[in-house]
Amino acid sequence: MPADKPRADPQGDVARVGLLAEPTRRQLYEYVVDRGRAVSREEAAEGTGLPLHTAKFHLDKLVDGGLLVTEFHKLTGRTGPGSGRPSKHYRRNDAEIAVALPPRHYDLLSTVLADAVATASVTAEPVQQAVSRVARDAGLAIGRQHADHQDVVTALHSCGYEPVTAGRDLILRNCPFHQAVARHPQLVCGLNLDFIGGLLEGMGADDSEARLTPAPGQCCVTVRMGQPAGTASAARGPIPSRG
Repeated sequence: MPADKPRADPQGDVARVGLLAEPTRRQLYEYVVDRGRAVSREEAAEGTGLPLHTAKFHLDKLVDGGLLVTEFHKLTGRTGPGSGRPSKHYRRNDAEIAVALPPRHYDLLSTVLADAVATASVTAEPVQQAVSRVARDAGLAIGRQHADHQDVVTALHSCGYEPVTAGRDLILRNCPFHQAVARHPQLVCGLNLDFIGGLLEGMGADDSEARLTPAPGQCCVTVRMGQPAGTASAARGPIPSRG
């Protein structure tokens, strides 16, 4: 199963979470979530002790922000002519919203590792080899989504790496898997290398190469731009312990 593309709209996620800073809005959101089902405006207003017009206003703001979604039900349970108009109901949006500063993508990491272990348990492929292959496939899939633009910096930024140019190199100031690297540097740095190498390949960036260059305060991988055509897109080197 290909890994999902990391969210490319962190500002939007911050704004959505910020909607809950307003106490009345947060109260309504928590009420809807606690019910575990879609609720009507009238039920939400009664359950929270708010005036109906106030509940309507804030519920619709939560829908506009993507925290709730609406569906329509007839309160009588009847259908056909004379059964009345459907009533708007609200429930929690199943879409995930996450805010992490600096950017982190542990969802991507967990998906790659879970897919690799699941595959290895069926095929008897060595787990480390499966992780390398699945990470590369995940990078390929995301790189192909950016292939039309051919902008390596934008693609890496969307994945949380915070690239900056230093001569021919892109230094990746942030590791989206930072906490995991501290515990398992060999595994996660290798995964990073394979993922970024796959991303470059998926974009058709044949003149770029992902390299293992561990250094304090940045990702263990750098990208060398402008390599001769046909250069391997990932170059491995020793990964020092971070223990």
